[in-house]
Amino acid sequence: MLFVSFLTPIGGTPQERVARRLDWNYPEDVRLVAEYWLQNSDPSVVVIFEADNVFAMEKSRVDWGDFFDIITVPAMTSEEGMALAKGMMKK
Repeated sequence: MLFVSFLTPIGGTPQERVARRLDWNYPEDVRLVAEYWLQNSDPSVVVIFEADNVFAMEKSRVDWGDFFDIITVPAMTSEEGMALAKGMMKK
């Protein structure tokens, strides 16, 4: 499944967050698609990843919960969305 996480800073400085990121790796069962650090504060990081379930990112919540409020939502590609929409139109 595809997921998107939105991270909004709640603690630490930008320098502290970057320093931690340099030493941090995603959990094994998370397949990173993209990670963007934005010039914005809400959100300031967007992560797109694939995993078998949303709980694959729970380690990230523990590791980053002191620096970010993290919202993770299921997502789909535009192609998947269009296929779903076409299927719904047939009913």
